[in-house]
Amino acid sequence: MIPRYTRAKMADLWTPEARFRIWFEIEAHAADAMVGLGIVPADAAKAIWERGAFDVERIDEIEREVKHDVIAFLTSVSEHVGPEARFMHQGMTSSDVLDTCLAVQLARAADILIEDVDALLTVIRRRAFEHKYTVCIGRSHGIHAEPTTFGLKMAQAFAEFARGRERLVAARKEIATCAISGAVGTFANVDPSVEEYVAAKMGLEIEPVSTQVIPRDRHAAFFAALAVVASSIERLATEVRHLQRTEVLEAEEAFTKGQKGSSAMPHKRNPVLSENLTGLARLVRSAATPAFENVALWHERDISHSSVERGIGPDATVHLDFALARLTSMMDGLVIYPENMQRNLDRLGGVVHSQRVLLALTQKGVSREDSYRIVQENAMRVWRGEGAFLDFLKADPKVTSALSDAELESLFNLDYHTKHVDTIFRRVFGAA
Repeated sequence: MIPRYTRAKMADLWTPEARFRIWFEIEAHAADAMVGLGIVPADAAKAIWERGAFDVERIDEIEREVKHDVIAFLTSVSEHVGPEARFMHQGMTSSDVLDTCLAVQLARAADILIEDVDALLTVIRRRAFEHKYTVCIGRSHGIHAEPTTFGLKMAQAFAEFARGRERLVAARKEIATCAISGAVGTFANVDPSVEEYVAAKMGLEIEPVSTQVIPRDRHAAFFAALAVVASSIERLATEVRHLQRTEVLEAEEAFTKGQKGSSAMPHKRNPVLSENLTGLARLVRSAATPAFENVALWHERDISHSSVERGIGPDATVHLDFALARLTSMMDGLVIYPENMQRNLDRLGGVVHSQRVLLALTQKGVSREDSYRIVQENAMRVWRGEGAFLDFLKADPKVTSALSDAELESLFNLDYHTKHVDTIFRRVFGAA
C-alpha cells in the first residue's frame, strides 16, 4: 500500500493487528463451539476470551524461527492465555484460519467500496439533472457526430456505476464464506457444527465444499468485479481528460487557489486527477489476472495463491477505495462550460445535422443512395471550410427540389435531439 493513495478506513482492515485480531476471534469462536461437543472445557474457552492477546513483534520473532505464521500466532496467544491455550485450534488447519480471515477482510472491504460507489452515484446523479438539457456535441471515433446533452453523459455514467455496485454486492456475497473443515476439508477432526457456529459469529456463510481451502473461483470473481469498477472509473476519467483539452474545454477539473499545473509553464491547468485515476484503474485491474491464475491449485491445496493474495488483497481494495473517493470529489467540483459546448457544436457549420437531412430526402421520395451522395457532397464542402451547411443545401437544386427552405431550417432544430431525454432519465433514475 502506497500512503499517497491510501485512505485510513480501508488500510486499517489490512494491518497486522487487524488480521491477527480476526484470527483470534475465529479461534475463540471455534473453541466456544467445541465446548458443546465436549472437546474444549468451558473454563478453557472462557480463559481464551478473557486472557487472549497477542503481540505483533513477538509473532514476527517466533515466525523467524518456526517459519510458520499461524504457529507463531498461536504461540504468542498461548503466552498470554496460559495452559488453557492447548485447547485452541483443535482439529483445525492453518487454512481454516487464513481463508476465513481473508473472507472477512474482503467482505468488509466490499462494504467500504459499496459505500464509496453510493457516494459517487449521489454526485453523478446531481450533475446529470443539473445538465439534463445542456446540449453538447456527441462524438464517435473522437469525431463530431450528433448533438447529445451533458446530462445524458452523466446518466450513462450513473447507470454504469449502478451496475458496478450490483457486481460488488454479488461479489461480497460470493466471497463471504467460512471454512473450518480441517485437513483436506473432510471434517475428520472438527465437526461441521463448528464451522456453522464460527460462520454465524463472523457474519459469513458456510463453504459447501472446501478442500482445506476455500475455492479460488470466488476470489477470482471478487477481483474481477473490482476490475470492472476500475474500468468504469477510467472510462469517466478519460471522458474528462478529453473534454478538458484546450481545443475542446467543455469541462475542466476544479483548479484551486494556489494550485500549480507545471513546474516550467505557469499557465498550465492539467487534468491531473483524471490522469491519476487512469493509472489507479490499471493497478486495480492488474489484480484480476493473478486472481484467475490462483483458481488452479494442486489437488486439495497448495500455497501458490498465498503470496499473491497478500499483495492483491490490500492493494486492489485500497487503490479502488482511493480512486472512487477521488472520482467523487473530482465530479463534484467539475467545472462545466456550456458556452464552449455550443461553440464546438457550431464549429463544423451545421454538418452534425446531416442525418436529418438524409432522412428527410428519403421521406420525399429520393433514394437512400442518392440522398446520401447529395448530403455528403455538401457536407464535404463544409469540411473544406468553404461555408455553412444550411447555405449549401439551400443553394443545391437537388435538395430544394425536394425540401423547402423552411423544411431545411426545421431540420437544424436542436430540440429534436433532446426530445427523449426524459425517457432515458426515467429509465436510469426512475419515475422520480
